[in-house]
Amino acid sequence: MTSQGQAGNESKELDEEFMNDDVPVSLGEKKTLDEYVHMDAEDPSLTKWKESLGISNKGYSPPNDPRTVVIEQLSLLVTGRDPIHVDMQDEASVEQIHKKGFVIKEDSEYRIGVRFRVQHELISGLRYVQVVRRVGMTVDKSSIMIGSYSPNEAPYAFTTEPEEAPSGFLARGHYEAIGKFIDDDQVVHHVVNWSFDVTKSWK
Repeated sequence: MTSQGQAGNESKELDEEFMNDDVPVSLGEKKTLDEYVHMDAEDPSLTKWKESLGISNKGYSPPNDPRTVVIEQLSLLVTGRDPIHVDMQDEASVEQIHKKGFVIKEDSEYRIGVRFRVQHELISGLRYVQVVRRVGMTVDKSSIMIGSYSPNEAPYAFTTEPEEAPSGFLARGHYEAIGKFIDDDQVVHHVVNWSFDVTKSWK
């Protein structure tokens, strides 16, 4: 695992990378789940909207876990290959994707899958922001909208759009990535450090 000091420095660098980006900010007052449930209860259209988000007065609020977004699993999905799943609640697995990382053959089409759970309160505008570096220089940064979710004991799943790994002699090598799962209220729910190697062939 990354030390607390290293993690703090990496997180600060990520903040600086996105400091000048147009990231949506929620300026409205944050509502509780109960307030959403009873908000404009007589309006059929709003009732349907809330139902589409799974908003109900049941919710899911485990007493011994204060986290609101729990990242359970991260997956690398490469076309024509078996998926690689990483248990994000297992420290050894998290350390492995940081130090050893994934191997992606150049020109391969791949997607990233995330399985997560929402607890205690409605999460609005959850997104994944990421910076990718190679030999200390930023080569890519992105912000992917995941969506809004209500508390639910059953996990949610999200898969990114397909991307193509870079190719060519200059593109091959080791890359470091750091990303955050963040919502419209600028609350950072999870930070992930991972790495990958772009190779000429599958190892």
